[in-house]
Amino acid sequence: MTSTETWDLTISTPIGKIKADIDLREQDGIWSGIARGSGEDVELRDLVRDGNRITWRQAITRPMRLNLVFEVTVDGDDLKGTSKAGRLPSSKVVGRRRL
Repeated sequence: MTSTETWDLTISTPIGKIKADIDLREQDGIWSGIARGSGEDVELRDLVRDGNRITWRQAITRPMRLNLVFEVTVDGDDLKGTSKAGRLPSSKVVGRRRL
Protein backbone atom coordinates (compact mmCIF):
# COMPACT_ATOMS: atom_id res chain seq x y z
CA MET A 1 0.00 0.00 0.00
CA THR A 2 1.20 3.54 -0.81
CA SER A 3 0.35 6.85 0.82
CA THR A 4 1.47 10.36 -0.06
CA GLU A 5 1.41 13.62 1.92
CA THR A 6 2.39 17.17 0.98
CA TRP A 7 3.31 19.73 3.63
CA ASP A 8 3.75 23.50 3.20
CA LEU A 9 6.60 24.63 5.48
CA THR A 10 7.85 27.95 6.79
CA ILE A 11 11.37 27.98 8.22
CA SER A 12 12.29 31.02 10.33
CA THR A 13 16.04 31.51 9.79
CA PRO A 14 18.41 34.30 10.86
CA ILE A 15 18.26 35.61 7.26
CA GLY A 16 14.44 35.59 7.10
CA LYS A 17 11.57 33.21 6.48
CA ILE A 18 11.95 30.53 3.84
CA LYS A 19 8.92 28.86 2.26
CA ALA A 20 9.25 25.26 1.13
CA ASP A 21 7.16 22.17 0.71
CA ILE A 22 7.88 18.51 1.21
CA ASP A 23 6.29 15.49 -0.40
CA LEU A 24 6.37 12.37 1.77
CA ARG A 25 5.65 8.93 0.36
CA GLU A 26 5.23 5.69 2.25
CA GLN A 27 5.36 2.40 0.40
CA ASP A 28 5.41 -0.93 2.20
CA GLY A 29 6.52 0.74 5.44
CA ILE A 30 9.41 2.66 3.86
CA TRP A 31 9.29 6.48 3.77
CA SER A 32 10.91 8.69 1.13
CA GLY A 33 10.54 12.34 0.26
CA ILE A 34 11.44 15.40 -1.77
CA ALA A 35 11.77 19.00 -0.56
CA ARG A 36 11.06 21.90 -2.92
CA GLY A 37 12.03 25.50 -2.27
CA SER A 38 14.39 28.30 -3.28
CA GLY A 39 14.38 27.00 -6.84
CA GLU A 40 15.70 23.51 -6.11
CA ASP A 41 14.32 20.03 -5.42
CA VAL A 42 16.30 17.85 -3.03
CA GLU A 43 15.91 14.32 -1.77
CA LEU A 44 15.20 13.80 1.92
CA ARG A 45 17.79 11.44 3.38
CA ASP A 46 17.54 9.26 6.49
CA LEU A 47 13.78 9.94 6.60
CA VAL A 48 12.15 8.30 9.62
CA ARG A 49 8.52 8.58 10.65
CA ASP A 50 7.86 7.20 14.11
CA GLY A 51 4.29 7.89 15.17
CA ASN A 52 3.86 11.67 15.12
CA ARG A 53 7.62 12.40 14.94
CA ILE A 54 9.41 12.87 11.59
CA THR A 55 13.16 13.35 11.14
CA TRP A 56 15.25 13.77 7.99
CA ARG A 57 18.41 15.28 6.53
CA GLN A 58 18.80 17.28 3.35
CA ALA A 59 21.55 19.20 1.56
CA ILE A 60 20.69 22.54 -0.03
CA THR A 61 22.67 24.98 -2.17
CA ARG A 62 20.32 28.00 -2.00
CA PRO A 63 20.39 30.52 -0.44
CA MET A 64 23.73 28.98 0.61
CA ARG A 65 25.27 25.51 0.76
CA LEU A 66 24.08 23.83 3.97
CA ASN A 67 23.44 20.37 5.35
CA LEU A 68 20.20 20.51 7.33
CA VAL A 69 18.77 18.19 9.97
CA PHE A 70 15.02 18.41 10.61
CA GLU A 71 13.03 17.17 13.58
CA VAL A 72 9.29 17.86 13.58
CA THR A 73 6.18 16.66 15.36
CA VAL A 74 2.83 16.24 13.59
CA ASP A 75 -0.40 17.23 15.32
CA GLY A 76 -3.31 16.54 12.96
CA ASP A 77 -2.79 18.74 9.89
CA ASP A 78 -0.09 20.88 11.55
CA LEU A 79 3.55 20.29 12.27
CA LYS A 80 6.22 22.12 14.20
CA GLY A 81 9.82 21.56 15.10
CA THR A 82 13.33 22.64 14.20
CA SER A 83 15.90 22.65 11.45
CA LYS A 84 19.59 22.70 12.34
CA ALA A 85 22.57 23.49 10.12
CA GLY A 86 25.87 22.50 11.71
CA ARG A 87 26.90 24.87 14.48
CA LEU A 88 24.33 27.51 13.51
CA PRO A 89 21.40 28.06 15.88
CA SER A 90 18.27 25.96 15.30
CA SER A 91 15.57 27.49 13.12
CA LYS A 92 11.87 27.15 13.93
CA VAL A 93 9.83 25.12 11.44
CA VAL A 94 6.03 25.20 11.14
CA GLY A 95 3.90 23.52 8.53
CA ARG A 96 0.43 22.68 7.35
CA ARG A 97 -0.68 19.57 5.50
CA ARG A 98 -1.92 20.37 1.99
CA LEU A 99 -5.32 18.80 1.57
